[in-house]
Amino acid sequence: MNYEIVTLKEKIVVGIGAKTGNNDPDCSKIIGGLWQKFMGDGILESIKNKVNAYCIGLYSDYDDTSYYVTVGCEVTKNGNPELTEKRIVTGQYAVFSVKGDVVKDVADAWEKIWAMPLDRSFSGDFEEYLSNDNGVADINIYIALK
Repeated sequence: MNYEIVTLKEKIVVGIGAKTGNNDPDCSKIIGGLWQKFMGDGILESIKNKVNAYCIGLYSDYDDTSYYVTVGCEVTKNGNPELTEKRIVTGQYAVFSVKGDVVKDVADAWEKIWAMPLDRSFSGDFEEYLSNDNGVADINIYIALK
């Protein structure tokens, strides 16, 4: 899988979240449930101070077995104190471009990324959904590097 290295400045993400892990039997149900709630319960529309129209799936607060998933949007400042706020740290990221099914093709891309010998920092990785037309999307996956 091809990727490019970019340097990002800090980003603020506001949305909803939950703790899970790849070994959690309910992992895909938890992440899918967050996306359903975010899109279906009006949370996306309620977020104030959005930088753009993109949705973000952020994976942060890694430990040996789990991580925190936040489904949200990048904002200039948090105008929704009732929602979760997380930060994408300044640094270098490997960016993978994916076009396809938001479930199957994104999951396939992650499997390939996990198998790659990237020098990951685990400070926070994220998916940025640039478009979505009936479940077919243009997505950039950013992996934080050391």
